[in-house]
Amino acid sequence: MNGRHRKNFSLTAKIAGGLLAGSTLATTFAVAADANTLPADSAVAGKSATVNAAALHTGLVLDGLTTAKKDTAREQEQRGEVRADLDADVEKQVGKGASADDFIKKAKTQLGIREDGSGKTKFQEWYAKTERAAETVERDGGSRNAYLNAAWCNMFVSWVAEETGMEETVGQDAWTIAHAKWFKEQDRWGTTPKKGAIVFFNWQGEKDLDSIVHVGIVTDVDGDTVKTIEGNTGNAVLERDRKPSQIVGYGYPEYAG
Repeated sequence: MNGRHRKNFSLTAKIAGGLLAGSTLATTFAVAADANTLPADSAVAGKSATVNAAALHTGLVLDGLTTAKKDTAREQEQRGEVRADLDADVEKQVGKGASADDFIKKAKTQLGIREDGSGKTKFQEWYAKTERAAETVERDGGSRNAYLNAAWCNMFVSWVAEETGMEETVGQDAWTIAHAKWFKEQDRWGTTPKKGAIVFFNWQGEKDLDSIVHVGIVTDVDGDTVKTIEGNTGNAVLERDRKPSQIVGYGYPEYAG
């Protein structure tokens, strides 16, 4: 056999072999589709059984993976539910990070701080830089810089709220009237003195919210005397004793504990 014939023979054999292999593979899968039609002792049936077993195993594996994925998804969902519950608990505590005692204690750390020679304090400088200042400027007009020379009693209260994580429930403002109205809108306004309450004043004894001129924090109640800590009183942070006749009302933060 010359080289040409050998090459043709080799090619023919490969093609035949390929066709045979293809035919066998096709027969095997065709048989696998209906294994019951084959004799139990046939070689093809054996192959079919192998293929069926493999297919069954694959199906079980796939089903197992699907189930595992479902279980994993459910576990993740459950973890998500747990996380959501935890987040909800945390959310409930937003603005309630301190007790009334904590709040008062923080306020008292500022006792004795006074205005500098130009009438400025760190409370005005802090407030002017806050995002809340941008909101109150938009509401009331003016500019952030105007807060640097403004009465700072309410900025002091706002600063203590920020420092104790209580801004959501104490509120933050530079305008005492707006702050008092905010408490009333929250249904947390009244005329009973309580430790930790935010107290609003009018020195002429008027009781209308629009008459408010000053604000402080109630530190204690002793009979008819309401003890307070206030910013911008005597140009400093000081403790005072106040009478009910000077008080318009109280805002009640929601403290922890």
